[in-house]
Amino acid sequence: MLQYFLLAVLSSGLVLSSDCPTDCNCPIQGSIFCIHLPALIVPHVPTTTKNLYIFKNGIKTLSQEDFRGLVELQMLDLSQNELTEIPDGVFEMLSDLKNLDLSSNHITHISKGSFSGMVQLERLYLHANRIQSIHLEAFEGLEKLLELKLQGNQLTSLPSLQFPSLLLLDLSSNNIPTLNPSDLQTPHLETLKVASLKLTTVDEDLIASLKNLHELDISSNQLDEVPWALNQDFLKGLTKLSLAGNPLGELRVEDFQKLSGLQELDLSSLNLQGFPPSFFHIFPKLKTLTAAENPFNCLCPLAWFPVWLKERKVTLGRHEETRCHFPLVNAGKMLSELEHKDFGCPSTTTVQMGSPIGSTPVSQMPYTSPATHTNAIPPPLLPSEETISPKTESPVFPSSTSGENEHFCPPNICLNGGTCNFDPVGELGCLCLLGTYGLYCENLNEVPEPPEHSATEVSVVTPEMPDKLDAISSRQVTSTSILLDLHRFIETQPHIRGIRLTYRNLSGPDRRPIILNVPASYPEYTLRGLRPNCTYSVCASPLGERISSKANSSAEIGSCTEARTDGVPVTSLEPWVETKSSMTNTLIPALASLALVLGLAVVAGTIICLRKRRHANAGLELELGPADPDPMELEGIKACLENGGNGTIPLKQPEIDHCFTPQPSPYLQQNGGLDYEAPLVQGHCPSNNNVTLLKPSYF
Repeated sequence: MLQYFLLAVLSSGLVLSSDCPTDCNCPIQGSIFCIHLPALIVPHVPTTTKNLYIFKNGIKTLSQEDFRGLVELQMLDLSQNELTEIPDGVFEMLSDLKNLDLSSNHITHISKGSFSGMVQLERLYLHANRIQSIHLEAFEGLEKLLELKLQGNQLTSLPSLQFPSLLLLDLSSNNIPTLNPSDLQTPHLETLKVASLKLTTVDEDLIASLKNLHELDISSNQLDEVPWALNQDFLKGLTKLSLAGNPLGELRVEDFQKLSGLQELDLSSLNLQGFPPSFFHIFPKLKTLTAAENPFNCLCPLAWFPVWLKERKVTLGRHEETRCHFPLVNAGKMLSELEHKDFGCPSTTTVQMGSPIGSTPVSQMPYTSPATHTNAIPPPLLPSEETISPKTESPVFPSSTSGENEHFCPPNICLNGGTCNFDPVGELGCLCLLGTYGLYCENLNEVPEPPEHSATEVSVVTPEMPDKLDAISSRQVTSTSILLDLHRFIETQPHIRGIRLTYRNLSGPDRRPIILNVPASYPEYTLRGLRPNCTYSVCASPLGERISSKANSSAEIGSCTEARTDGVPVTSLEPWVETKSSMTNTLIPALASLALVLGLAVVAGTIICLRKRRHANAGLELELGPADPDPMELEGIKACLENGGNGTIPLKQPEIDHCFTPQPSPYLQQNGGLDYEAPLVQGHCPSNNNVTLLKPSYF
C-alpha cells in the first residue's frame, strides 16, 4: 500500500520534503528559497524546480554545472551575492528561463556570451553592480526581452540596444552625458528612466522614435530649461513625468502644452517660489503632484494653491517636505495646511470716487469688497490681464437715482465669460458659462462629477473604510499597463515572505489566470503588456499559501481589485492604412476604365486605317489595274505602324494619331502587359505593443 502511495505522490509532481535542499525553504510546489546558506555555492535542487531564489548567500563564482538539468526553470534570483563576472554560456542550458535577477553584485563587465542561448528571457536585472562596459553583441538574441534595468552602474557609453519588444528601460545613475537615437532601437518602449546621467539636453529625434512612451524620468540631470523634445504631439499619451532636481529656470506654460495627458508630475527641487498663472489648467487629468524642497513664497498670489488641491482632489506627494520659505510668519509651515487667511490677502479695498463727467459734482464714496471665504480661489491672472490693486481699480459710479451705497464689481474679476453678481447678503460671486466652474470661473475643465461613481475614471477608487478587498488598488492605468499599490497589503502581513499576484482578463475569451511571484520589498508593482480597453481582475495573496483545487482563480482568496485599461491612443497609424486602402480601391476601377477606353481607341484606329488603305488601293486599281498584294499588308495592323501607310495619307495632329498602337505604361510592362496591379500597402508596426507575446512585469 505504501508503494502505491509513493507512486501517486511522485506522479503528481509534488516536491517531497527530502528533495528540498538543506538550509533551504520549499513553501510551494516548484519554488525554492535559499538565503544565508553556510556554503558559498549554488545548492543542488530538483530538476522540476521552476522558481529558484538564492540571494544573500555570498556566492562568488558560477559554472554550468550549477544549473545542469534545470530545463523547467523560469525564475532565477542571484541578487545580493558577490559575483564579479558572468562566465560565457553559464546560463545556456536554461532555455526556458524568463526572469533573471543579477542585481546588487560586483559585476564589472558584460561579455559577448554572458546571455547566450536565453531566447525566452523577458526580464533582465543588472542594476546596482559595478558594470563599466558592455560588449557590442552582449544582448544579441534577446528578442523577447520586456524589461532591462541597468541603473546604478559605472557606464559611460552604451551599445546599440535593439529590442523590438522592450517596454521598460532604466539607465539612471550612470555617467552617460548624451543619448542618441541610434543608442535606443526600442519602438515599443513605454517607460524610460534616464535620471542622474549628467544630461544637458534631450535629443528630439530620440524622443520622436519612442511614440509609445507613457513614463519619462529625466530628473537630477543638468537641464537648464524644459527640453524642447517634450513639445511633440504624440506625447499627449505621456502619463508620468519627473523633472525634479534640474537647474531649470522659470517654468513656462508653453513648454507643457503638449503634455495634457499627464497624471503624475514631479517638480521637486527646482527652486520654485510659486507657479505661473493658469499653469495647472493644461493638466486636466493630473492626480499626483510633487513639489517638495522648493522655497515657496506663501503670500496672496499663492493662496489659491491649497484650495485647488482639495477641489481637484490632487494628491500632493511628499507634502511634509513642501513648506513655505517666506514670509517669516509662514516660514517652515506646510503649504497644503495653510488657510486662505494665512496668505495675508487684503479683505477690504477703498476707492475714492472723483467727478465723473463735466462739472456735475458727485460725492466721494468708499467701496468695501465683500468678505473673502477660505474656500475661495483667487483667479490666476492671464498674461494679458493687469494686476488689480486698491490704487489702480477703475472707478464705478453709483446711479444718480439712488442715494444709497450700491454693490459693484471690480473689473475683470470673472474669467472665461463669467458674469459678476451679488447674493442677497452682498457676497461677491460669478455666474459661470457651461464648461467652466470655480468661484471666479477660473477652471476650464468639465464640472467634476460626484465622487460616488464616475463613468470617466478607469482605475478602481477604493473606499475609505478599511477592508480586506482594499488591501491592493490600482494607482495608474494606461492602455497596456496597470500600476498596483501594495502598501496596505504588505502592512497587514508583517511576516509575509512574498506576494503571489494573479490576474485575469475579464473582457476577453481567454480568462485563464496568470500567476506572478513578487518579493515583499516591492510596495508598488506594474503589470505590463496588457490588452487595451479591457477589464482586469487582480488578486494578491501571501506567497506560500496553497490555492484550493476547487477554485477557478485566486479571486476566492487574498485581496482583489479591478481596473480597466485605456483604449488605443489616437496617434495610431491605422487611419493612414484605411486612407491608403480607400485610395487603392478607387484607383483600380479608374485604371480599368482607362484601359477599356484605350482598347476601344486602338480598335477604332485600326478600322479607320484599313478603310483608308482600301480606298487608296481602289483608286490605284482603277488607274493601273489590279496588283499583287504587299507582304507588309498581309499583317494587317502592322502596315499601319508606318507613318501614313504607304506615304500617300498625311498624318493629322500628333496628339490624335490613331494609327499608333499605344505603348503600355511602365507598370503594365513590368507585369508582362497584364492589367495594372496596385502595390500592396507596406506592413507596419502600430505604436502600441499589445501583442499576445508580451507578458506582464515581474518587478
